[in-house]
Amino acid sequence: MTFTRWEDRSVIVTGGTRGIGLGIAELFARQGAAVLLTGRNEETAREVADGLAQATGGRVAGMGVDVRRPGEIEKMAAEAERQYGGIDVLCANAGIFPERPLRELTAEDVDEVLDVNLRGSILSVRACLPAMERAGRGRIVLTSSITGPTTGYAGWSHYGASKAGQLGFLRGAAVELAPYGITVNAVLPGNVRTEGLTELGPDYLRRMTDSVPLGRLGETVDIAHAVLFLASDEASFVTGQSLTVDGGQTLPESLDAFAVPTNP
Repeated sequence: MTFTRWEDRSVIVTGGTRGIGLGIAELFARQGAAVLLTGRNEETAREVADGLAQATGGRVAGMGVDVRRPGEIEKMAAEAERQYGGIDVLCANAGIFPERPLRELTAEDVDEVLDVNLRGSILSVRACLPAMERAGRGRIVLTSSITGPTTGYAGWSHYGASKAGQLGFLRGAAVELAPYGITVNAVLPGNVRTEGLTELGPDYLRRMTDSVPLGRLGETVDIAHAVLFLASDEASFVTGQSLTVDGGQTLPESLDAFAVPTNP
C-alpha cells in the first residue's frame, strides 16, 4: 500500500497566520507540500510564511487576502497556480467568532460573520475550481465547528449560523463537483487551544476543559491531522462529509454523564 506523497502537491490555507489555520499550514509543510497561506494583513502573512519555511524546511509563501473581497480571492488562486503550477488542496479555514448577545446583534454584525465564514468559504472554493477541474482532481476541506451544526452557545448565534451554513454548502458542492474528481468535506473542531480561545480568559478555558471527556482541550495539530486525511489520496472515496474532532465534547448529555457508575 502506498500513501500520499505530498512533495508534488500544492495547498492553499486561508486564515493561515494563526490558530487552527497555522497548525494546518505547518503540518502540510512538514509533509513536504507547497503551501500558500493567507491572512488579511500582507506583511503578517509573509512573516508567518517565512518563519514556517525556516522551521519546516518546506516551501511556504504568504499573501494578504481578505476573503470578503472576490478580487483578492481570485488573485490568491492565480498566485498559487503561478508559484506551484496548480492547486491540489484548498483548506477554507478563514473565520471570525465575535461574541454578541442576540439582543445586541446588529445587521452589520451578522453581515461580517456571514461574509467571512460562509461567503468567504464559497468564493474561495469557486476561485480554485478552474485549476482543480483542469487537473481532474482536487480536495476541498472547510473548517466548520461543532457550534452551529451540532451545539449552540449563547452569544454565538450568528457564528453558529455561518458554520451550519458551510455544511449545507458542502453537500451541494460535493455532488456538483464529484464528476470532476473533486471532493468536498469539513472538519468540526471542538474547543481548541488557540490565541482566540485563550483571549476568552482562564475561567472559560477551565469550563471548556471540564466539558471534554478526554480531559483536555484540542491542539491545532489534532485538527490538522484530520484535514490532512481528508485531503489525502486515502480519502478519495470520502465526500460531502463532516468529521467532528472534539475529544468527545458533544457526547455527554450533561456533566452528570461524567460520573462513574458504581454498583449498589
